[in-house]
Amino acid sequence: MNWIESIKNYNPYNEQEKKDKEIILECINKFYNVLTRDNKVAHITSSAFVVNKTRDKALMVYHNIYNSWSWTGGHADGEKDLLAVALREVQEETCVKNLIPISEKIFSLDVLPVIGHVKRGEYVSPHLHLSVAYLVEGDESEKLIVKADENSGVKWMPIDGINKWCNEEHMKKVYEKIVCKMNDC
Repeated sequence: MNWIESIKNYNPYNEQEKKDKEIILECINKFYNVLTRDNKVAHITSSAFVVNKTRDKALMVYHNIYNSWSWTGGHADGEKDLLAVALREVQEETCVKNLIPISEKIFSLDVLPVIGHVKRGEYVSPHLHLSVAYLVEGDESEKLIVKADENSGVKWMPIDGINKWCNEEHMKKVYEKIVCKMNDC
């Protein structure tokens, strides 16, 4: 399915996703370059919320820019297969290769604020990540390796403890939503 169609066809889980979907579609309609970082205001990112087989742990990385434990993910950078972007980012950031999408459909849709920061010696102005995320099962027995230029830690952590480790208040709500949706709350 076309990436725009997958967003249009996404059934929002709650009011936040309904509003965020409207903003994402508006950005897609207004900006020709929303799939790339050439768009300095807002661009598409794709993440994976990776859980183990028993769904009681999530794979998280300690993100150097955000100084917080976070899901894996990255910029689309022109790639239209957003699930492939999410899976590639998991592999790059953790070295976990044995990944099974629980669904090939988008699992979470969010507009995420990014504060101004320095990346590779260059200032990046505040902007928005138009985030699509997928629910993925990973193999807990695989060796984890940190991608040192982006992260300083990688580990499986109990799902019920993620918010103790996450320092970003807006992301805590995203993770809570995903876990609740996964558990049919």
